Amino acid sequence: MMRSLYSGVSGLRVHQTKMDVIGNNIANVNTVGFKASRVTFSELFYQTTQTASGHNDETQVGGQNAKQIGLGASLATIAVDIAGEGGTQSTNRPFDLKINGDTFFIVNSHGATYFTKAGNFATDDYGRLVTDTGAYVMGYTADEPGGALLTDQIRPIEIYVDKFTNTDPSATEASHFAGNINKADGNFAENLPLTRNVQIYDNLGYQYSVQVQIRKVSDTEYSVTTNGVYAGSSLAEGLEASMDGTLTFDEATGRLTQDTIMDLSITGSDSFTVNPIKVDFSKITCFGTESTIDSARGTYKGEGTGKKVGVMTSVGIDASGNVVAAYDNGDNEILGQIAVAQFSNPSGLEKVGENMYAATLNSGEFNGLGEPIANTGGSITSGVLEMSNVDLAGEFTDMIVTQRGFQANSRIITTSDTMIEELLNLKR
Repeated sequence: MMRSLYSGVSGLRVHQTKMDVIGNNIANVNTVGFKASRVTFSELFYQTTQTASGHNDETQVGGQNAKQIGLGASLATIAVDIAGEGGTQSTNRPFDLKINGDTFFIVNSHGATYFTKAGNFATDDYGRLVTDTGAYVMGYTADEPGGALLTDQIRPIEIYVDKFTNTDPSATEASHFAGNINKADGNFAENLPLTRNVQIYDNLGYQYSVQVQIRKVSDTEYSVTTNGVYAGSSLAEGLEASMDGTLTFDEATGRLTQDTIMDLSITGSDSFTVNPIKVDFSKITCFGTESTIDSARGTYKGEGTGKKVGVMTSVGIDASGNVVAAYDNGDNEILGQIAVAQFSNPSGLEKVGENMYAATLNSGEFNGLGEPIANTGGSITSGVLEMSNVDLAGEFTDMIVTQRGFQANSRIITTSDTMIEELLNLKR
């Protein structure tokens, strides 16, 4: 009877532990990235009162099974359901991330490396990407917008820091004209030119416009000259522009007889490091419709446009974990890349609180560098979060079963106690 008492106690103990785990699962039903745990029991051990024996031909006695009395239950495992994916919650916040696949975000808290599935990130006062508890999100960073990523070690992801605030300007290297010249344009009738502006940037990012005049020489021939360099609406002091050439059209087709590229030279300032600028007129036509000729920076393919200094306007994170910043000069540059960790046995990770896990001897080692998520076959989704994978229906069912198990074990104790009481009453 004493054995049954202790068996009942062990049963109470393991069922209480299971209820503790169920309670924790339900408490975290709305915790971002939480992974539910599951409890399993095992037999404690057995007292053998008689060992098993085989048959005996001499005594003509058959074999007998062992006689063993079980001594209760013990806790076998508390397993974390790492593989089970939680529901997706849309937040539309650029730094809320869901990691798809069996990988983990790498974070650093108080100098120690941890791992998490919770992607509810934000930026701190320094401009670094952090968790809601202030742990740094780790990955690969660049020294400048669009620079090579430093992959020799993982570093805190930096976003709103001085080195990424701006992108460098560049000088315009090419320009082009498109549209039509009407030989009967009213300007030509009054012996006036068609005046258009070629927009350019110098290598410091200052913008200028060069006034270009197109004069009619004949129905098929037009001269092209410059008439000053302007900064805004005023002539730029000390700057001179030079570009001379002729546009010759085929009378039958209304198109240029040959591709025409002219050199636009700017002198008077060391800030113009590109000399000359190639201006392409090759797509100009001379049809009987209105004059629509105008210029645009760069080639017809958009190359060599030049740009002003770029100021960061927005930041996003793509499916590969690249942190991409947009600038008001049209630049879109990669500032860094979030690294992820993968383990041979992710269930072997140890929960340390604050939605973080630590590597253990049974999880497999972390290589210290991580890897891009694309290498693992996974991806990152921005603007959504992975919620808890707790199944409330399953948890409530387990709660009922656990309660009944606890109740049954308590009955073992009370019944055994009654039997002992009856035994003690024999002396009365």
